[in-house]
Amino acid sequence: MLDTQVTKAPPSLLYMVKQVELVVRSHLDELVRPSGITALQYTALTVLERHDGLSAAQLARDSFVTAQSIADLVRSLEGRGLVRRERNPRNRRELLILLTDDGRELLARHAGPVRELEERMVRDLTAHQTEQFRQALTKAWHALS
Repeated sequence: MLDTQVTKAPPSLLYMVKQVELVVRSHLDELVRPSGITALQYTALTVLERHDGLSAAQLARDSFVTAQSIADLVRSLEGRGLVRRERNPRNRRELLILLTDDGRELLARHAGPVRELEERMVRDLTAHQTEQFRQALTKAWHALS
């Protein structure tokens, strides 16, 4: 009798990265929902926390959203008082997006739970493996950017 057991190929890395992204986004949405924002809005706020005073185009690129959708996202965050826009002193036609004190406070409130989510994601990895994972993701991002 022939062995009919077929060895299945493992899922592609692209598929696995997307799985991780979707589950992280789902958990992040749950964490920030009580504050009335989405995971995408939270991501934009964290980008501004690291690099305050970005143009809409740069914020869109760094937040992984389209230039078209950033306008609605910023309008919503501005309406909540989490960001503000002001003219770029070097280019008066350009508006810069800045994080407000309320935006910083919201990020501070979520810092612990978000850190716990990240720790949960890598809890079965050693510190060395976690650093290797971070480096591998950075190299993969650079290879495709």
